Amino acid sequence: METAFITVKYGVGLDVGKQTFYACVSAIDQTQRVKIKAVHSFANSPKGIAEFIRWAGHHCKGENLSVHYLMEATGIYYEQLALALHSRQEHVSVILPQKANYYIKALGIKTKTDGVDAQGLATMACQQRLDFWKPISEAMYKLRQLTRQHTQLQELKMQLHNQLLALEAGMYHSGEVRKQMMKMIEQIDRQLAECVKLIEKAIAENPDWQRKVKQICQIKGVGILTIANLITETNQFSLFENQRQLVSYSGYDVVENQSGKRVGKTHISKRGNARIRRALHMSALQVVRISTKTI
Repeated sequence: METAFITVKYGVGLDVGKQTFYACVSAIDQTQRVKIKAVHSFANSPKGIAEFIRWAGHHCKGENLSVHYLMEATGIYYEQLALALHSRQEHVSVILPQKANYYIKALGIKTKTDGVDAQGLATMACQQRLDFWKPISEAMYKLRQLTRQHTQLQELKMQLHNQLLALEAGMYHSGEVRKQMMKMIEQIDRQLAECVKLIEKAIAENPDWQRKVKQICQIKGVGILTIANLITETNQFSLFENQRQLVSYSGYDVVENQSGKRVGKTHISKRGNARIRRALHMSALQVVRISTKTI
């Protein structure tokens, strides 16, 4: 005879996209059995989030029961939902996508849909003890916007520079077009300089950041922009428990391809935050230049 299912904990998995998010409510009993209670999609907007909170409250009922919300750190689309739950003092956790993918695969789930991902996250929320999510501070968030803007301007300048080279290498080229492109590059240079000043100002106004930047800048090849990118993209490394997680998040983890006598190519995964890799790559090149000159 099957024993009665007595809920001891609720897990709410949230698969968040740009316009919508899927929510799944699951429950676990004292024998560690997990049961799916409900699955529904909502608009990723203030109105949709309010509807979700009411919906979750309807399905998560009982006295002295804990409810754990879990979502992935994908882009920025999860932030409003996570902040809304955090402001209500709910137990909300945000994990790296790779960790969620490995867990869902371990459950034997092969189907890949938003609803299925939400169910996998709900099961994980029930079975795992996960840390509370802490929102990034407003000052850190604004600094991250500045560092990302600086990176985007650099990429745009490089594109225009390559287009200018292609224009000049052609059989004929328009002087008017070249003049316009040069003006665009000059404007981007002014915006880049302004970005750097704003980044330096933001760091100077924060004593903790200023102290850390001053210490780390003693490393040859590492400048204020590199440090600003690192601390903003990792929220001062609060997402990580050890250096291996940071290496994996940055896409610097080594992937080996070897089986028996066959030895394939070993390379880094590049599955992670490309902005961190870019910042560290430029610093590494600078260190190589400095080391070469001193030889």
